[in-house]
Amino acid sequence: LAAAYFYRKQNGPDSRILILDNHDDFGGHAKRNEFWHEGRMFLVNGGTLNVEAPSQFSTVAAGLLWELGIDRGRYFEKNRNMFSFYRDMGLKSSMFFDLETFGSDKLVVGYNEQPIEEAIVQSPLGDDAKRDVIRLYRSKENYFPGLSAEEVRSQLGHMSYQDYVTKVVGCHPDVIKLFRASFHGSLVVAPDAIPAIYFRDNGFPGFEGLTLNDLSPNLLVNEPGGQHGRENSIRANEGDPDMYFPDGNATITRLLVRSLIPGAVTGNSMEDVITAAADYSKLDRSGNNVRLRLNSTVVNVNQDEDERVTTTFVTHNQAYTVRSKAVVMACWNTVIPYLCPQLSVKQKEGLAYGIKSPLVYTGVLLSNWQSFVKTGISGVTAPGGFHSRIGLQAALEMGNYITARSADDPIVVRLSAYFDVPWSGLSRREQHLQGRNRMLATPFNTFEYHIRDQLTRVLGPAGFDDQRDILGITVNRWPHGYSYSYNPLHDTDEWAYTTTRERPAIVGRQRFGRIAIANADAAASPHTDGAINEAYRAVVELLESN
Repeated sequence: LAAAYFYRKQNGPDSRILILDNHDDFGGHAKRNEFWHEGRMFLVNGGTLNVEAPSQFSTVAAGLLWELGIDRGRYFEKNRNMFSFYRDMGLKSSMFFDLETFGSDKLVVGYNEQPIEEAIVQSPLGDDAKRDVIRLYRSKENYFPGLSAEEVRSQLGHMSYQDYVTKVVGCHPDVIKLFRASFHGSLVVAPDAIPAIYFRDNGFPGFEGLTLNDLSPNLLVNEPGGQHGRENSIRANEGDPDMYFPDGNATITRLLVRSLIPGAVTGNSMEDVITAAADYSKLDRSGNNVRLRLNSTVVNVNQDEDERVTTTFVTHNQAYTVRSKAVVMACWNTVIPYLCPQLSVKQKEGLAYGIKSPLVYTGVLLSNWQSFVKTGISGVTAPGGFHSRIGLQAALEMGNYITARSADDPIVVRLSAYFDVPWSGLSRREQHLQGRNRMLATPFNTFEYHIRDQLTRVLGPAGFDDQRDILGITVNRWPHGYSYSYNPLHDTDEWAYTTTRERPAIVGRQRFGRIAIANADAAASPHTDGAINEAYRAVVELLESN
């Protein structure tokens, strides 16, 4: 969608553009879930969650949002107080220790909001493990005496946090289990597949006594997204906080479709697009300069000798071909070598290198959230659970869409499951492959069982009844979820910490004739601004090669 927007903007309003989408809805990962109850719509993201670190967006990405009508100033003026809505009610974050992992079920309310000595004593860990947790947090021992700051950073970059905690610090094996979900929301693996230095640079415990310097604020300053281990945390997190829309970044895709196709999405503002009607019958009309054809799977893209491109796609069990002046491949990198067999072996290898991470976003509509209030929590981290993140949807007000203000009202709860293979010794890429297979083999009734089981175990003592309180469930499986980003544990230091053009994503995204490649994979980053930046680059490459 962004590539179509930029192409029309730069090539002129009379540009004729056909967008082929194999899904039944537009937006790719930016999927929207709607629940309806008693005539009222309840929204939640089905995929891409938020606009992360918007102050770090490139001029191109920030400019696109502005042109679409996304006014950060107006958004934060209306919603800044909403970010503390649950906290102002006295609700806290929490940690749930499950029977299967920790020996007994135990919810610790406000786990991260109290001194570790007070928090960990409430856990079911054994006495030895509890003492080691406190030592990990409080020790100022230098575990690498005699090494320079650069040498220590190199050591930590090439060992996992699991090895650091258990072998270097010497903690009880149960201690590392506390951190299984720490990077689930970004890297989708446990500490056995993440370098220790990523934990240090994100403020995790165990490094107080080491000789270390912070990363330079200028390092990877133009890379998409916020801080995920490779950047200076202060610089990466400065400016405006993340922006959340009720349906996640589906708001952005709906604004793009509104701009590209007249009448497809009603309204004229970022507020009214939340509840605006989408007329899917207008997406693929013959009179439109921009047409969006859903349920259309591309099976071959061929660079012809006459500087044209022939694209073959299948829709409704019928194959079609279309010829065009250019094509932007805004899809999954790994499939491109099969669609474009003319590419070189080296480029195909670059495209195939990154393995997307498997994850599941689930939305559950509850008739009320009194059990959360009585428990005193707004969210749960469950490092041993099937879903490692459970939480009330962000409190927001966008136009005439307002999330629940009273605990007696219905609300959407978000649950996230990340299919890693913890403590296996496998690399991140290997874990993603195994995790994907496990996810695709998991039937809906297994997801439903764990949804009901976990909510009952956490909230049951406060009166939660899954049969009474759950009104609806939507499970969004993303077997090819977050784009792969590099780390020094399994990739080269150069790939992780520089913008070298030898990175597989750069090798893979090179233009081939009139075929350009644009997607989050091409940025080696799972972030929305990365996808926007790559769309712009691909369009510029095509227009400059005319």
